[in-house]
Amino acid sequence: MDLATIIGLVSGTILILFSIIIGGSAMIFFNIPGLLIVVGGTLAATFIKFTMADVIGSINVAMKAFLVKMEDPQNIISEMVEFTRIAKKEGLIALEKETPTDPFSAKALRYLSDGYDEGLISDMLNKDIRLMSQRHTTGQNVFKGMGDSAPAFGMVGTLIGLVQMLSSMSDPASIGPSMAVALLTTLYGAVIANLIALPIADKLALRSEQERLNKNIIVEAAIAINRGVSPMVLEESLKIFLTPKKREAAETSQEESE
Repeated sequence: MDLATIIGLVSGTILILFSIIIGGSAMIFFNIPGLLIVVGGTLAATFIKFTMADVIGSINVAMKAFLVKMEDPQNIISEMVEFTRIAKKEGLIALEKETPTDPFSAKALRYLSDGYDEGLISDMLNKDIRLMSQRHTTGQNVFKGMGDSAPAFGMVGTLIGLVQMLSSMSDPASIGPSMAVALLTTLYGAVIANLIALPIADKLALRSEQERLNKNIIVEAAIAINRGVSPMVLEESLKIFLTPKKREAAETSQEESE
């Protein structure tokens, strides 16, 4: 589970609720017509913009922002280096006995053990990465679309509330509820967009970049293993994917182990 996402959503929600509570009654901020306009309108616009499959699929993609913990690139490098040692010692066919935890790594090892040539391995693995990126981009676009629509429907609710208020100026009792709809819909739209939809879209983009990095490491490693590169050379070539800080830590750890 990704604690940063949970902490951000929970802390943001608590801060907003706390500000509401200390300022007076929380119930005055609950308005069913306003929620229907913003939430219902946002969902309706989302279904118009995207297909049903895209919207449902985006929910599965969004779960990665909460539940999926990305593998450390250093761990992937260490695992691929170990597979290189096995391939150098026992041959590529020995890789079919290995069971990596990552499905993409397992696919790469299967291609190697089956004797696929370098070009085919590269094409098939990179195609997998491109398709993954397309799925992730669709999920991100769904939440970006929600982030764009929510404030717009907040403004729609504001206009509806103002029209209702101005059309009933002769009835003072109806001015308050109409004004509540006018103001609260803007608040609902801003909260949905800036606390939920857009941050989740950004987190999904970050997750996609992290996953693409890990898969690129595996592709580079698979090609190197197919070429018969030594484990030491492979490890040094893969360290370029690490941040300078992690690269330095990995080199320090390697020196200590030696």
